[in-house]
Amino acid sequence: MSSRKNIAILGSTGSIGTQALEVIREQHSHFNVEVLTSNSNAALLIKQAEEFHPQVVVIADESKFDEVRQGLRELPIKVYAGQEALADVVQLPSVDMVLTALVGYAGLKPTLKALEAKKNIALANKETLVVAGELVTSLATKNNCDIFPIDSEHSAIFQCLVGESHNAVEKIYLTASGGPFRGRDRNFLSTVRKEQALKHPNWDMGAKITIDSASLMNKGLEMIEARWLFGLEPDQIDVIVHPQSIIHSIAQFEDGSMKAQMGLPDMKLPIQYALGYPKRLKSTFQRFDFVKYPSLTFETPDTETFRNLAMATEAMIKGGNMPCIVNAANEIAVAAFLKDQIGFLEMSDLIEDCMNNISFVKHPSYEDYVTTDEETRRKALEFLPA
Repeated sequence: MSSRKNIAILGSTGSIGTQALEVIREQHSHFNVEVLTSNSNAALLIKQAEEFHPQVVVIADESKFDEVRQGLRELPIKVYAGQEALADVVQLPSVDMVLTALVGYAGLKPTLKALEAKKNIALANKETLVVAGELVTSLATKNNCDIFPIDSEHSAIFQCLVGESHNAVEKIYLTASGGPFRGRDRNFLSTVRKEQALKHPNWDMGAKITIDSASLMNKGLEMIEARWLFGLEPDQIDVIVHPQSIIHSIAQFEDGSMKAQMGLPDMKLPIQYALGYPKRLKSTFQRFDFVKYPSLTFETPDTETFRNLAMATEAMIKGGNMPCIVNAANEIAVAAFLKDQIGFLEMSDLIEDCMNNISFVKHPSYEDYVTTDEETRRKALEFLPA
């Protein structure tokens, strides 16, 4: 009987998904690909399926179903299409772990369905915990499921806390690169274009997360995610700008001691750690050289210029459905910025408008989250120029 772990990768054609397959390719004796899914990249999904021979593939865009089915007609692979299929395949008995690498709110329902089916989660979709952190973590606890974070910052905290279960965390520091506009003022930001915002200084990521990093919203979302992942209060979570992106985050304990996880900015390391936990699998990843980084520096984030971080922090403190509002508004704002419909600073204006005008629910149910997301998106679209 094979001891390999069967992995379902939701979002296999995106940045995290393709890097996860790089890890699995190198660690093929430890992992087997059971499910691959893509939103609309049929050509790459077919190519991945031809190499990894999953049991099932799903193309969320139903118009691409025939293309994928025809492309894989010679292989014994089941092909499905549509959003509901994403929620169904994670429940397959043969799946041991679900890697959620979908972008945005779309990751919530499949993650909940996977937890209901008592599957462990490798989570790269921070929005799942931002939108419904209490609901997700409660379900994971109820069904005795583990959630292994893939975000480099949350993976760093997770690694720092291994072996510290009897020691209380006083505070955590999530490090931020500062993005491509670190040190710039609002006059500069008022004229920036998407081409500039998409040039991240350290990380190779998808378009949405790269824009979030440039606006510091990514760090705000990570704060909310960390609250639920690690059971912390808002005042126990802080952000510090670290331009070199070598220290990925820091845990501080009640005795004042601090533990940090370090390494080169490469997402394959946290992906492999999540998939292989509790083992650290030998890898060929590039090693860090201290001599090449003689100086590691730290700064306080500029929340007056980069208002998204301040608004996300406010949402974390207020709780309820406010993080859901911020997330939905931000998804519309980023999409609009990438289409040149609004400017860089106007993304913050749109989000603030939604925070001020969508009904607040202190103790939301799943249905409340769905309604909040829909209402916020409608309101956000009204903000956009005709």
